[in-house]
Amino acid sequence: MARLLSVNVGLPRDIDWKGRTVHTGIWKEPAHARCWAGRLNLTGDGQGDLAGHGGEQRAVFVYQIESYRHWQAQLKRSDFVYGQFGENFTIEGMPDSDVCIGDRYRIGTALFEVTQPRVTCYRVGIRTNEPRMPALLTSSGRPGFYLRVLQEGAVGAGDDIVKVGEATERMSVAEINALLYSPHHPRDRLEQALRIAALSPGWRGSFEALLRDQTTGAASGNAGLAPAAAAHPVAPGFRPLTVTAIEPACADVLSLTLQSANGQPLQTALPGQYVVLRLPRPAGSPPLFRSYSLSGEASAERYRISVKVEPHGAAGTYLQAHVRVGDALDVSAPRGSFVLQPGDGPLVLLSAGIGVTPVLAMLHALAAAGSTRQVWWLHGARDRQHHAFADEARALVHRLMHGRSYVCYSRPDASERIGENFDAIGHLSGTALDEAGVPQGADFYLCGPTRFMADMKMVLAGMSVAPERIHAEIFTGGETLTPGIVGTSARAPHQPTEDADTGPLVSFARSGVAAHWNAALYPNILELAEACDVPVRWSCRTGVCHNCESGLVSGAVNYSPEPLDMPAQGNVLVCCSQPAGDVVIDL
Repeated sequence: MARLLSVNVGLPRDIDWKGRTVHTGIWKEPAHARCWAGRLNLTGDGQGDLAGHGGEQRAVFVYQIESYRHWQAQLKRSDFVYGQFGENFTIEGMPDSDVCIGDRYRIGTALFEVTQPRVTCYRVGIRTNEPRMPALLTSSGRPGFYLRVLQEGAVGAGDDIVKVGEATERMSVAEINALLYSPHHPRDRLEQALRIAALSPGWRGSFEALLRDQTTGAASGNAGLAPAAAAHPVAPGFRPLTVTAIEPACADVLSLTLQSANGQPLQTALPGQYVVLRLPRPAGSPPLFRSYSLSGEASAERYRISVKVEPHGAAGTYLQAHVRVGDALDVSAPRGSFVLQPGDGPLVLLSAGIGVTPVLAMLHALAAAGSTRQVWWLHGARDRQHHAFADEARALVHRLMHGRSYVCYSRPDASERIGENFDAIGHLSGTALDEAGVPQGADFYLCGPTRFMADMKMVLAGMSVAPERIHAEIFTGGETLTPGIVGTSARAPHQPTEDADTGPLVSFARSGVAAHWNAALYPNILELAEACDVPVRWSCRTGVCHNCESGLVSGAVNYSPEPLDMPAQGNVLVCCSQPAGDVVIDL
């Protein structure tokens, strides 16, 4: 019979790691008395990162003494102690290859149900002093598993573990783990996994994504792991496009129309996507990369980009001063995950300044489709002179059966009238949303300056808008995911303190930073990005979780260590990749 060897608990603490502070609850120590297993936790236990650990589906983490012995032999270690892998229950018996999702066990006076394998992160590498451990646990089929507490009660070391029920569908922890993380995702096994009622919502969502991916015929990648920021991958590289028109969109915004130089069709963009331009610089200087949203209607014949010309903006001033009709520009395929999602519910497009460009493409798509959705377009600008596409956007809204617009000017000219040129003085706010009649249950799409984005997110949070209904585009890079890292302040992307000016050039397109690769300083592209304060997303740092998956705009990479499952073609896992030459990353 299986047996509970140790109950391990611990509250979160701050530790030093690579010059940063990590708030983590992975340090667990054996409890000296019986412990109460509550619905969300064991008494005296806590998690530092509730997004990745803890909660009803992950109330108790279990690891086996047999796996301890395996890792001691593999790593030639003899210093492991109970709780070393962050587990609450160290047990004897019940290997991951035998225990199935949905199995129920009586331990002490409590009743538990198996919900999912463990999702490993970098912190188990810190606790075991083995950075490879997240990948080793997953690839070995020895991840351990989580329990849900069905009946609260007391547990203690020495308790027998009695199996009292099991799921109809028999899929072990090891099988479920491999189904997500290995390159093989058989449809029948995905469907079987989704029939297990006890499977946690997070894993269920990953398997549903893999099924959808197979239905659409996607060529590569792991849709169950890839973040939204890495959706819609495209082939890396640039192609020359001819500038066929240059027109002012307002006082400080210039629109360029681009068409194929050889007549070959362009890849049709999804509404809201952008392209990356590669602009030349003086001899000896690296090229300049900039991302610009496509602001026109979807087309395989032409793209329209709209560029705000800032007084000290290198790309905007170059385009204004040097580019003429007939010139060729190097342009990537359309990319980006800030795209209009299908649906028939109410839709709110919120923009300010040059942030109008991607939502304007969405308005074009809605109007072209004859959408019957309720659509609100709310925009903020300084005045009419600085209101890009004012007439075009208003005309598109009027073409919609249920379209409405609401425009705020922060400093209108004396000749501009409320009700004619704009609707209110000031910035977009909660009051503006109320006056426009925006419903709480709508899907919201936001794009604009940093302050505008922060203010709108606060407004929407105050309206209790569900997070999954809020879609945001950040021109200077995506939102970060650095689980457990605390006490850091955001810094603008910059050159690393040490740049030898030799080696492959790594350009972070959305952040506008380029730095030379130095393998002695940076074992992977992620660590170079961190040295440049480029916004990044990561969790495992060993090629398992795919949180760091990003677009590969151009170039090629090598992998060390090799990912468990390769990213989609046109994407890259920055946590375990090294440039094979000059590369451009969509960060």
